[in-house]
Amino acid sequence: MRDIGIDVREPEGEWDGDTNCPFYGSLRVRGQIIEGKVSRVGMKQTIVVERQHTRHMQKFERYEKRTRRYSAHLPSCIGDIAIGDSVRIMECRPLSKTVTFCVIERGSSE
Repeated sequence: MRDIGIDVREPEGEWDGDTNCPFYGSLRVRGQIIEGKVSRVGMKQTIVVERQHTRHMQKFERYEKRTRRYSAHLPSCIGDIAIGDSVRIMECRPLSKTVTFCVIERGSSE
């Protein structure tokens, strides 16, 4: 297993030869680290992660909820992930038109 530069738990799954794996392949991760919940699973090696945050609207003196969705590559060594699981994703080079993040750690499901 390769050191990716940040403190994360070691993945428990098996590696299947995927070169786009930050732990066993040659994919380099850098940039932002984002925590969110998995909202969609079903694409091949790709998941959709949602992150909600609040934004203050000064004119109306209220807060509004905003949601941002990220497409992220799911390496085989991370294991099975279900909808609602908490994950940490980190920025990497573009892997496709919409995928520029990779899952680096899996949290707990709620």
